[in-house]
Amino acid sequence: MPGFLGKQAGFCRMACSPFSFFLYLPDMIITSTFIRIQKWRVKNISHRNFVLILSLIVGFISGLSAVVLKNTVYYTHFLLTRGFVSDDGNYLYLAYPLLGMGITVLFVRYVVKDNISHGVSKILYAISKNNSHIKVHNNYSSLVASTITVGFGGSVGLEAPIVLTGASIGSNLARVMRMDYRTITLMIGCGAAGAIAGIFKAPIAAVIFALEVLMLDLTMGSLIPLLIAAVTGATVSSFLMGEAALFSFSVTDPFNLRNIPFYILLGIVTGLISLYFTRANMYIEGLFGKINSPLRKLLIGGSLLSLLIFLFPPLYGEGYEVLTDILNGRGDAILNNSLFYSLRESHWLFIAFLVLVLFFKVLAMTFTTAGGGVGGIFAPSLFMGGVTGFFTARFINYFDFVKLPEINFALAGMAGVMAAVMHAPLTAIFLIAEITGGYEFFIPLMITSTIAYLTINLYEPHSIYTKRLAIRGELITHDKDKAALSRLHINRLIENNFLPIGPDATLGELVRVIARSERNVFPVIDADNNFLGVVFINEIRNIMFNHELYETTYVRNLMFMPEPLVSVDETMEDVAHKFGECAHYNLPVLDKGKYVGFVSRANVFSAYRNLVRESSQD
Repeated sequence: MPGFLGKQAGFCRMACSPFSFFLYLPDMIITSTFIRIQKWRVKNISHRNFVLILSLIVGFISGLSAVVLKNTVYYTHFLLTRGFVSDDGNYLYLAYPLLGMGITVLFVRYVVKDNISHGVSKILYAISKNNSHIKVHNNYSSLVASTITVGFGGSVGLEAPIVLTGASIGSNLARVMRMDYRTITLMIGCGAAGAIAGIFKAPIAAVIFALEVLMLDLTMGSLIPLLIAAVTGATVSSFLMGEAALFSFSVTDPFNLRNIPFYILLGIVTGLISLYFTRANMYIEGLFGKINSPLRKLLIGGSLLSLLIFLFPPLYGEGYEVLTDILNGRGDAILNNSLFYSLRESHWLFIAFLVLVLFFKVLAMTFTTAGGGVGGIFAPSLFMGGVTGFFTARFINYFDFVKLPEINFALAGMAGVMAAVMHAPLTAIFLIAEITGGYEFFIPLMITSTIAYLTINLYEPHSIYTKRLAIRGELITHDKDKAALSRLHINRLIENNFLPIGPDATLGELVRVIARSERNVFPVIDADNNFLGVVFINEIRNIMFNHELYETTYVRNLMFMPEPLVSVDETMEDVAHKFGECAHYNLPVLDKGKYVGFVSRANVFSAYRNLVRESSQD
C-alpha cells in the first residue's frame, strides 16, 4: 500500500495545492484500508459465507431504516394533528398536505436532483437495465422525502420508499465489496426483505415479496440470505418498537364454510376495485405528465389533495389508523374529524360515505405522487382492501339473511386488493396473516386473494409496479432470457480481426489479403470507412486460383450487401433475434454507416450461456 499512497501523493503534489492534498488524504487512507480488507476477506472468508455476512448487515441496516422512518412519520403526524376534535372538520387539513408536498418538491429538486418516485419500479428497472446498480442517494433520499410527504398527510404509503432504501443499501454495499451481478441482485432482495420485515414485522411475507415481486430466483443460495436479512430486519424492529403486530387482532368469529360464497364474491369485488385502482392511477398520472411546469403540478395536485382530505379525513396519510379502528370493531370511527360525523346514524348515508372514500382514495394517492410527493401504493392498497371488505360485509348484513363478520371481511379485503394490485397473491396472504397474527384465517385469505388476482388478470396482465416498465418495453425481470441478454453489451462482443479491403482492389490483391487472414469474411469499405458490403471466401473459391482473373476482376464485382446488419446501438436481444432469422455466423456492426467490426453467433450465445449459468448457480 505505500506504493499506492506514494502515487496518490505524487499526483497531488503535481496537480493540487497543499490544502487539496490534506483534503484528499482521508479518501486515500480509506481506499488503502479498503483494499487491505478486501485482500484479507478473499484470503480468509469464502464467497458463500461472505454473502451470508452481507445479508445480515444489509438486513440490520434496512430494518433500522424502517424503524427510523415509521417513528419519524408517526411523531410528525402526532404533532400536526394533536388537538383535532373528532366531531367536526379541521381546516388545517387544507394546508398540511400542500405544505408537505411543497417541501418534498424543494428537497427533491434542489438536494436530490433526481426522480425518486415509484420506488419498486425503480428497483425492477435497475435489475433489468442497469446491472442492479442503484444510485447512492437512494440510501437516504426516499427516506427523507417520504417522511415529509406522509407526515404532512400525503395519501400514500411508506413501504415503497423504504423498500427502495433497503434495496439501495444492499446494492451499494455489494458494489463497494466488488461483488458480481448475481450477488448484487441478491443483496437488493435482502435489502427489500429487511425493509419489509422491519416495517411490518413480517419476515415470511418479506421473503415472499422479494421472490414474487422482484422475481429473484428461488434457490438455496438465495433463500438463506433472504431469510437472514428478513429475520434480522424484523428482530431489529421488534427490539426497538416492541413485539406487537401492526394491527392487533384476535379471531372472535372463526371461519365458517357457509361464508365461502361471500369470500368468492369479495374476491371479485376487490379484483374490480383493484382494476379501478390501477387504471385510475395510470390515467391521472398520464394527465399530470402532460404538465411541463413542476410548480403547476404541485399547486394542482397539492390543492386537490388538501381539499379531498378536508372533506374525507380518512384519506390523510397512510390510513392505518382507520384500518386499526375497523379491525377493532370501531368501523364508524371512519367518520371522525369530518364534516359528515353525523352520518354514522344513517346506514345508507354511511355506506355512501364509504363508497366515496374508496373512490377518492385512489385520486388522493395519485394527486400526491403526481404532484411531487414521494410514497408508494402498499398502504393505499391495504386501506382500499380493508374498507372494501368492511363495506361489503356491512352492506350484506343490512338485509339480515346472513350475518357476516365485518372484521374478517376487512382482513380478507386487504389481502384481495393487495394481491390484485401488486399481482402478488402469496405476499398478500402471508403479510395479512403475519401483521395481524391471524393464521387461523388462512383459508378465507387464500380464497379472496386468488379470486381477486384471477379477476384483475383478465384485464391487466401487469401489476401496477410493472405496467410502466412494460409500456416502455423495459420489463425484463420477469423474462429470464431477456434479463440475461440485457446484461450483454454489443461493444464487448465486437471482433476486429477481420481484414478489410477496398472496392477497387483486384482479385489478386484480395487473394493476398486472404493469405494473411484468419477469417473467411472480408468487409469492403471505402477510404472514409463507409461499409459497402462483404466478400465471403466460399463465394469466390472457384475463381480465387485463376491467375488470369487477378488483374481484371475487382472486389466491387464480387461483394454483396449482407442482411441483416447490426447497429452499435441495438440491444443484444435484437442481435439474437437477427441471428435467429438468418443463417450467417457473423454479422457486420455499423455505427451510422461506418464499419466497426463483426459480431459472431458463437460469441453471443456463448456469453449468453455463461450468464445464465452464473445466474442459476446455487
